[in-house]
Amino acid sequence: MSDRIAVIGAGQMGNGIAHVCAVAGHDVTMIDVSQAALDKAKGTIDKNLDRQVKKGALDETAKAAALGRITTATSMEAVANAAFVIEAATENVELKHKIFADMDRLAPAGAILATNTSSISITDIAGRVKRPEAVIGMHFMNPVPVMQLVEVIRGLATSDETTARTMALAQGVGKTPVEVNDYPGFVANRILMPMINEAIYCVMEGVGTPEAIDQVMKLGMNHPMGPLTLADFIGLDTCLAILEVMHKGLGDPKYRPCPLLRKYVAQGWVGRKAGRGFYSY
Repeated sequence: MSDRIAVIGAGQMGNGIAHVCAVAGHDVTMIDVSQAALDKAKGTIDKNLDRQVKKGALDETAKAAALGRITTATSMEAVANAAFVIEAATENVELKHKIFADMDRLAPAGAILATNTSSISITDIAGRVKRPEAVIGMHFMNPVPVMQLVEVIRGLATSDETTARTMALAQGVGKTPVEVNDYPGFVANRILMPMINEAIYCVMEGVGTPEAIDQVMKLGMNHPMGPLTLADFIGLDTCLAILEVMHKGLGDPKYRPCPLLRKYVAQGWVGRKAGRGFYSY
């Protein structure tokens, strides 16, 4: 089996994962149902590689080599020659179950099936496939080329070998893997999302403007960006989806999404990608 990596989904996370894997010397197949999304993703990777060249982190030869390692496909059949498949589709349970059924059917024996989910149960995903020992969570942070952390999440049936290979891959692409257990929200979002949700309650209750709340967290807690700026960057729809998974999975009212968050998402004000969230872009 080659060391080819297949990445499913060409959005913000998918193209970032493809980028770091290609720079680290892996052949990468990026798969998405939409050819337009794949073309856009390649453009984004090109632009982000340029940024690294300008900073002196890469030279032009390395950039060209990385781009040359990335191929694209619109069919799941393209996972057939991958040693490692990383699913980075939208945070939607039904969609992930469908993709994993295809991955299980089409990926070669011995391939690892990883998901970049930020909150959905790894055990739940693994329970639907014939090789649960090969299923693992590999939660990269956004933006992938810049952020150091990868949360590696073991499901109930994940094998030690799968975990070791995943930790090694994360290190090999220049990241720091941290192993955590499979509970709703894992560690990163279990701590981050209630903070973002509480900041939204502060807006709703008129405790402060978004600017004031973000300023307090930046200057008072030394956060590089305030929680509302961060929420707009992540996408308010994604924040809502994660909070709902945690609320349902843990059954604790402290994870209840703020009504104002639901309102913004219903209106389509989902943050930077929509041009409007708690701020206008």
